[in-house]
Amino acid sequence: MSSLRISFGCTVSDRTRPLLDGRAAIEGCELEPITGEPEDLFARALRDEEFDVTELSLSSYLIVVGRRSSPYLAVPAFPSRAFRHSAVYVRTDRGIDRPEDLVGMAVGVPEFQQTAALWVRGILADRHGVPPTAIRWRSGGLELPGGEERIPVQVHEGIDLQPIDGTSTLSAMLADGRLDGLVSPRPPSCFEAGDPQVRRLWRDHRAEERRFYRDTGLFPIMHVVAIRRSLADRYPWLAANVFRGFAEAKRLAIHDLEQTNFLRVTLPWIELDSVRALMGDDYWPYGLAANRPELESAIRWSVEEGLSPRSLDPTELFAAETLDLEK
Repeated sequence: MSSLRISFGCTVSDRTRPLLDGRAAIEGCELEPITGEPEDLFARALRDEEFDVTELSLSSYLIVVGRRSSPYLAVPAFPSRAFRHSAVYVRTDRGIDRPEDLVGMAVGVPEFQQTAALWVRGILADRHGVPPTAIRWRSGGLELPGGEERIPVQVHEGIDLQPIDGTSTLSAMLADGRLDGLVSPRPPSCFEAGDPQVRRLWRDHRAEERRFYRDTGLFPIMHVVAIRRSLADRYPWLAANVFRGFAEAKRLAIHDLEQTNFLRVTLPWIELDSVRALMGDDYWPYGLAANRPELESAIRWSVEEGLSPRSLDPTELFAAETLDLEK
């Protein structure tokens, strides 16, 4: 029986590299990899339905599933996760010393639907009493003019969301004071250049992220893995095999971190012991059950903001064949 040839859109990380170099496989499939940056891959997947299997923004996926218009069906593998307290930047001359000081401020975001921004807004609302309606949101290109949402979005009345003009960038607007803050997983160039009037909101963001995890148990999910729905319907075995392939790739990634004869990454220390002391042995879990709290939080925020038009049960997000595979 010949292998199913599938186009495979993904970022390059230690969680995907084993699938790219052949150490892990999606059984029954021959992969045609297309690698790139998340923003480009997500737009190509959602606008043009370009890939058979792809990493996909969790927030965007919630929107299209909520609209019942998703061309993709996910499996509960999450190759990108990140705490996002480091992603909030503020002006130093606006009296913004704590999250509560963002009330009434103009804050930029590359895309309102961006998953990192969804998590930041949820954290501001749940933990600091600053709902999305308390901030004036401005969207546009971070470093290049003309940035737009990858798919059109709607938000509830009361959320002030407006695009910046097509000749400006968010980084320049933060630097020259037209914005009070910025939410971006990529550091803006004005911050990287050492602009003294731009800093992170949380000065010790790493400590704040650990505090957030201790208090909530949530490790934010950024990306899901999704399969072209028509392909998943045609080949009922495919979804389970995609999940198993990604699970094996993650196992190999963690195995590499555990090797001490020579370090596989360019860092002087691998902090696995401290990570596991805080988050447990399976600190990057795949599967629905272990990730239900993160998914329910993201769903709730998406619905509260009007991004997703309806509430979802997390089981709606994933192929039925994968719901019990985490063990």
